Amino acid sequence: MDSEPHPTVGVPARDDNQAPATAPTQDRSTARPAQTPRGARNGDHPSRPGALPPAPGRLLAVSARLLAAPAVPLLLGLLLAAVSWLVAVNGPLLGLDRAVRHGTAQLRGSLHSGVLDGLAHLLSDLGSTVPAIPVLLGAGVIAAWRLWRTGRPHRWLPPAVAAGAAVLIPLLVVPAKAWFARPGPLGEPLQPHEWGWYPSGHTTTAAISFGVTALLLGRTVRRSWPFTAVAALLWAGVGAGLIWCDYHWFLDVLAGWCLSGLVLWCLARWLRWLPRHERADGSG
Repeated sequence: MDSEPHPTVGVPARDDNQAPATAPTQDRSTARPAQTPRGARNGDHPSRPGALPPAPGRLLAVSARLLAAPAVPLLLGLLLAAVSWLVAVNGPLLGLDRAVRHGTAQLRGSLHSGVLDGLAHLLSDLGSTVPAIPVLLGAGVIAAWRLWRTGRPHRWLPPAVAAGAAVLIPLLVVPAKAWFARPGPLGEPLQPHEWGWYPSGHTTTAAISFGVTALLLGRTVRRSWPFTAVAALLWAGVGAGLIWCDYHWFLDVLAGWCLSGLVLWCLARWLRWLPRHERADGSG
């Protein structure tokens, strides 16, 4: 009666009364191969289909390696020399300044955005001596304190580097401004107490101050990319704010970026011998 096994519908019965080799199913998904094991996935491989996007820290690490190449200061130096020569002889490249200023004025007039104007003024003010220099000196003190907490040597170095950078900024900018004596975008003649607009002092002050801050604090933490990202944003934001507010020509800002890049590149190479946080205390 019911003691005999019944053959499954659609599957031929076997003479040995054993279960079929493949269990029948009404659900197609159960017949699919198992999910790829986690250890066999290639989600972080940048050149294969289905790759996960790189983390921000990895992107900035790759960018840092590219910026550390010896060709970078050579390119920055050549660009700075070329722009400075064209400014000194009133060369044809100055037409780029006028084009950028005209385009920015048109965009500013068409938007009529008080928010953008306020943001541009705020960013340009970040390149002033206050708050840039206090941030730089404070970063030196914080970095020294962190070195002291972890028992690491060279705890005197960050304050010395911060103070040296603060002194270096006017030594680089003021003589160049006085020598070029370039009028500003408004075209007004220089007053006896004015040094000129080339290169941009606000751009150089912001880039060196916030860049050195990122370098010093980045040596005392495990992940330095947030400091680098913030410094890069401020570097670009201050220059853009100066151009938007018509405080500087584009080439003034470009020269400030090149000059600051040379200083930061040299300083970053010199600070490489200072151990990082994870290697210093063995917690990496």
